[in-house]
Amino acid sequence: IGHSLGGALGLKLSIKAPDRFAHVIVVDSLPFLGAARNPAATAESIRPLADGLRAGMLAADEASYLTQIRAGVANLSNQAARIPTLAQWGETSDRQTTIEAIYELMTTDLRPELGAIHAPTLVLGSWASYAAFGGTKASTRATIEQQYARLPKIQIELSDSGYHFLMWDDPQWLQQQVRDFLKLPVAVAA
Repeated sequence: IGHSLGGALGLKLSIKAPDRFAHVIVVDSLPFLGAARNPAATAESIRPLADGLRAGMLAADEASYLTQIRAGVANLSNQAARIPTLAQWGETSDRQTTIEAIYELMTTDLRPELGAIHAPTLVLGSWASYAAFGGTKASTRATIEQQYARLPKIQIELSDSGYHFLMWDDPQWLQQQVRDFLKLPVAVAA
């Protein structure tokens, strides 16, 4: 089970060693973040944008960088009391590592390789934070379904109220989804 970057890492591990995992659970992560708004995007087409973002973040003075971090976490939880914690995590994380992780998420496209994953996979997503920008549950589901189209054993569930940090925002829902999913039979590799 992995959240965000951890979800992408879980997918990558499951692609590289498909017989090692009985279940895969991805919490609010896409196999190609760069195509979240444009399904036709490719790693190459998104690279100039990602290069510019990385260069801007690296060149920013400390105060500007911290302002970017605070703005970036503002809509990641539906609990205002959690936002300062998220900001502090961002502020105290290694800047170079954070920037490279964002860059890698934006430019790595795992979609073509998803068929290699043999394990049943549960994708838990959020959509409520996108409502302010015109997003709907249906449009978010469509994006997730398109991104994971090559993954054969997939179950997609969307929280009705949680934002990106589903473990805080909708913990009972998340825990129940995980418990129910882990009850599913596991296919043994031949």
